[in-house]
Amino acid sequence: MEDQLKDFMHFMVVEKGLAKNTVASYERDLRSYLRYLQKVELLASWNEVTRFHIMHFLNFLKQQGKSSKTLARHVASIRSFHQFLLRERAADHDPTVHIETPRAERTLPKVLSIQEVEALLAAPKGDTPLHMRDQAMLELLYATGMRVSELIGLNLDDLHLSMGFLKCIGKGDKERIIPVGRTATAALERYLKDGRPKLVPKTEKTDALFLNHHGSRLTRQGFWKILKALAKKANIEKDITPHTLRHSFATHLIENGADLRAVQEMLGHADISTTQIYTHVSKTRLKDVYAKFHPRA
Repeated sequence: MEDQLKDFMHFMVVEKGLAKNTVASYERDLRSYLRYLQKVELLASWNEVTRFHIMHFLNFLKQQGKSSKTLARHVASIRSFHQFLLRERAADHDPTVHIETPRAERTLPKVLSIQEVEALLAAPKGDTPLHMRDQAMLELLYATGMRVSELIGLNLDDLHLSMGFLKCIGKGDKERIIPVGRTATAALERYLKDGRPKLVPKTEKTDALFLNHHGSRLTRQGFWKILKALAKKANIEKDITPHTLRHSFATHLIENGADLRAVQEMLGHADISTTQIYTHVSKTRLKDVYAKFHPRA
């Protein structure tokens, strides 16, 4: 069973060309599925898997408190895998045929107010290379709405600051061009001139834009720690994630009248329905403001 799973992961990387994070997500889901089938259901072959085994596994996840969104993602991973097994003739049936995908609850993303964003962007003020780096990263995230994986994946030659834009590689290795505002450009130029040169290791050359104190490319985990520390410094009580600035970027644009298609393009969403959630966020925030400030609300 392990061999077929390895073949599938190879197929996802080589033939499908999926992004590393997507492949890693598939692998996590399918490995937990395989462990369950072997240890709980005591199966020794993919041909033994039935619809009921999959339903039992989903129920097992539900009992562990997994959300409907997580269950839906597992179903998608399992379905893709069993279809692959059938195509490759590694199995003689597809047990997912009559499995329904759990309806994912659509939760509105948490966003910061403009005042909270300003407090967060002011938090890394200082003259050290790390202060300059942190300020440049936060300004760039809020200015562009990039994903954190896209931010830390930036190289020096992705920047075209004199022309006011940068290019980044998003989901599915799709390249897109994003405009960069004056404030973010100024923070980046300061970091490139006075901060990054002091972080670059003397022994090796690196093209990575954002470096850690060892001179290596900053990681997602590294950025998460920095963000948590800066949010605490800015006295922001909301539970902030690396995606919070992306959500805030989109919501603030739409609140100020930006075209939905333009926001979709900047965020790199394949489907505009994904971007439309920010119009709901905007309406919800409007109701909150009304309830808080109108004397007869």
